[in-house]
Amino acid sequence: MNDPDYYIHPSAIVDSGAKIGKGTKIWHFCHVGPDAVIGERCSLGQNVFVGKAKIGDGVKIQNNVSVYDEVEIEEDVFCGPSMVFTNVYNPRAPITRKHEYRKTLVKKGVTIGANATIVCGLTLGEYCFIGAGAVVNREVKPYALVVGVPARQVGWMSRFGKKLNLPIAGAGKVICPETKEVYELNNGNCRLVI
Repeated sequence: MNDPDYYIHPSAIVDSGAKIGKGTKIWHFCHVGPDAVIGERCSLGQNVFVGKAKIGDGVKIQNNVSVYDEVEIEEDVFCGPSMVFTNVYNPRAPITRKHEYRKTLVKKGVTIGANATIVCGLTLGEYCFIGAGAVVNREVKPYALVVGVPARQVGWMSRFGKKLNLPIAGAGKVICPETKEVYELNNGNCRLVI
């Protein structure tokens, strides 16, 4: 199922009906389901599964990640190796709960570190940064840096991926040391000003 517009490794399985964008690369032992929608210029590392999910342009999904039904990933997201999405809040093996799937929304530019777990039904705000091994069980604000089990906010990150010297709450402005973009903190929320 190779097309001049994208690459599928011979060991990967892409079910009929899947939509794959131009320039996307699907590597060793991946399985893409028939209802998957994958954007342009994406990279799916070894052993990635994509169910009935939507993945935006420029997304990088590292090895051993499953993107289950009801997960939506916007553009330019990084999913680290072996990070975990869920879609049922209270699973039990003998009880079918497919009608109870909870939607998870990963906004533009998010980074999810290796081995992190995202409990279903949450929104991860734009450009937030989830530390390796974190267990996220509540909404994450845009530009927030969260770590730990359960995940707690310890700072703010720029779009470039640099820690911003801002308090967690309160007010203030800071310049990203790499891009010189200005970020403003007001009422506990961070936003890009310029």
